Amino acid sequence: MSDVTSDHPVTSSDVFGLDAVREVLRLIHETDISELLIERGDAKLHVKRGVPPQPSPSFPVAPILPTSLPSPLPSAPVQPMFQPAPAPEGPPAEMPAGHTVLAPMVGTFYAAPSPKDPPFVQEGDEVRVGDSIGIIEAMKMMNEIEADAAGRIARILVKNGQPVEYGQPLMVIEPL
Repeated sequence: MSDVTSDHPVTSSDVFGLDAVREVLRLIHETDISELLIERGDAKLHVKRGVPPQPSPSFPVAPILPTSLPSPLPSAPVQPMFQPAPAPEGPPAEMPAGHTVLAPMVGTFYAAPSPKDPPFVQEGDEVRVGDSIGIIEAMKMMNEIEADAAGRIARILVKNGQPVEYGQPLMVIEPL
């Protein structure tokens, strides 16, 4: 810390003088001084240079393990979450011809807007492109599923409240 004196006259209301303060600020700016305290009688002037923001600390990255170590994961193949329902006994049910509406996301399928409302569509109903045909709840968000083809609902392949996977068939729409 240092003491700065000035040749400028000092009045009782302006103990340090505006010119003296400007000179102190210029000196701090032009040097590597980071803090300065000036005392004149009972008056004090404390100037502290702001610290420039430090770069955020970098976090160490975990080293890559050599491939010669045994894998902690089981060697069994990974099975997809969506498993087609087992085929009923007897002749296999034929999939009707038409356009298959696929789940655009993972979530829970709901056939109606609320439990007390009727379903959006039932087998045999006619739909146009853009008609609501169900809802998929994903991360507490209700996403309306719209028909992407016009025609008649030939088969509904999922049940109300059933979990569905991305790309899972939901319904088959046969063209009219």
